[in-house]
Amino acid sequence: MKTRSHCPINYTLEHFGDKWSLLIIRDLMFKEKRHYNEFLESDEKVSTSVLGDRLKMLEQNEIITKGEDEVKKSRFKYSLTKKGIGMLPILIDMIVWGGFYDDKTEAGKVFIAQATKSREHLISSIQQKLEKEHLSN
Repeated sequence: MKTRSHCPINYTLEHFGDKWSLLIIRDLMFKEKRHYNEFLESDEKVSTSVLGDRLKMLEQNEIITKGEDEVKKSRFKYSLTKKGIGMLPILIDMIVWGGFYDDKTEAGKVFIAQATKSREHLISSIQQKLEKEHLSN
């Protein structure tokens, strides 16, 4: 992918800087969704055309991979790459920020407390889990 500039914020935004891409990554990281239809079932109600486009873009940017499902060979299973898992600290920070300012947040108080008081430990434990589930396939 050719970037418009090498500003780190621009580079990051060009890789996943839209709502739908971030929600797909959220679903892979925190909601254990791995299949197209599972992403469609998210509360935000992404359209099929947008979902297909974002999955393709995330795959092209090496954030996710698409592989054959072991159980049902006729469907695809999506996994985070090491580059995708590397986005974990960013998403944790977004959860903390949203949890702080959204009075009706779905983020659990225990999770927010862990993310603020022992951030590195939380990131490490989630990262190990993601690497086991997504990279060992």
